[in-house]
Amino acid sequence: MKELLNRVGIPSSLGWGYLGILIFMMGDGLEIGWLSPYLAEHGMSVQQSATLFAAYGVTIAISSWFSGVLSEGFGIKKTMFAGFLLYVLGTIGFVAWGVPNLNFALMLPTYALRGFGYPLFAYSFLVWIAYRSPQERLGTAVGWFWFVFTGGLNVLGAYYSVWAIRNFGHINTLWSGLIWVTLGAILAVFFTRDRLEIAAGSFREKLGELLHGLTIVKTEPKVLIGGIVRVINTTAQFAFPVFLPMYMAKHGIPTEDWLKLWGTIFIANIAFNLFFGFVGDKIGWQRTIMWFGGVGCGLTTLLLYYAPLLFGANLWLIWLAGILWGGLLAGYVPLSALVPSLVEKDKGAAIAILNLGAGLPVFVGPAIVGLFIGLVGDAGIIWILAILYFLSAILTKFITLPKSGTELEVKSV
Repeated sequence: MKELLNRVGIPSSLGWGYLGILIFMMGDGLEIGWLSPYLAEHGMSVQQSATLFAAYGVTIAISSWFSGVLSEGFGIKKTMFAGFLLYVLGTIGFVAWGVPNLNFALMLPTYALRGFGYPLFAYSFLVWIAYRSPQERLGTAVGWFWFVFTGGLNVLGAYYSVWAIRNFGHINTLWSGLIWVTLGAILAVFFTRDRLEIAAGSFREKLGELLHGLTIVKTEPKVLIGGIVRVINTTAQFAFPVFLPMYMAKHGIPTEDWLKLWGTIFIANIAFNLFFGFVGDKIGWQRTIMWFGGVGCGLTTLLLYYAPLLFGANLWLIWLAGILWGGLLAGYVPLSALVPSLVEKDKGAAIAILNLGAGLPVFVGPAIVGLFIGLVGDAGIIWILAILYFLSAILTKFITLPKSGTELEVKSV
């Protein structure tokens, strides 16, 4: 088994961790596709849903930035376990008292607390991967990470919800997420025997590392550009669930079909996570991000919106548009290899900025919807998201590797 894992690009010592991430993210992401329409059906506005998701996104962004440096300063397993505990506490408050009573004042802080959980858990594991994978195979190892991360969050979570809502109801489906998250944490934290020794210093040194996770953008401005591109990468992914289910319903596609569509989109995404991890190692990380990620996602974002207008409730054609968008979204996968490679040391600080970029979309996406949907409508939101993708392609042109890294890319072509 170890030989097989190494052959496909997964560090064999981290095999249980990859499986744990898959199961944890399934429990974490089971409500993403249906929570907004559920709240709308019970009297909440799109703006309130957007505010709820935006507050959740703020804590995810903070947690994402802390995850890389905390994992180096305090230990990866300890940081992952802390993320698990915060997720559990937030979920108990949100599901026990917030959602059943539609108490928005209570839903807001408990859902936000919940947001601290998965970045500390999942993105700390990404630091582990960065240290354990040889650079020539780092793109593939990262591709496998996003395969299990997205497979749990957006695919298994969505399809499980379709079944669980029918059999358990919405509230009990939320409770069941705790089972999957606990199982994932046990596999990733306790079954993974690999011990990564990272030099730990005094509290002051650890605090300095946290600050360095921010100040690195001054000494390494390309890391900042990489962080901005990472924000754009998944902004649409977290904006879509806030308004697209209602938009699709206007065109004859109910929430249950939307959930299946959302799951199908990310089946394509996880398959192409592996593909573009491999492609990035072969033709160059920068080229892959620019053309497949930026330009490809910009075009297919527009296609996904206009497909129902052009073809009505023709699920096959809408699914085709969604599959293309989900597949090309994976074109950004090499970014997780490119940004850490911009620095010879302090990879945790570089990954901290990248993780901050991964967390911010959970805030930025819903915030864009909440701020602009009343002014520009659904179509205007889609064009904002598409333009951001095209902008990311331009920005990526400026993320060039040091001389040694550039040589590595040329040799891979």
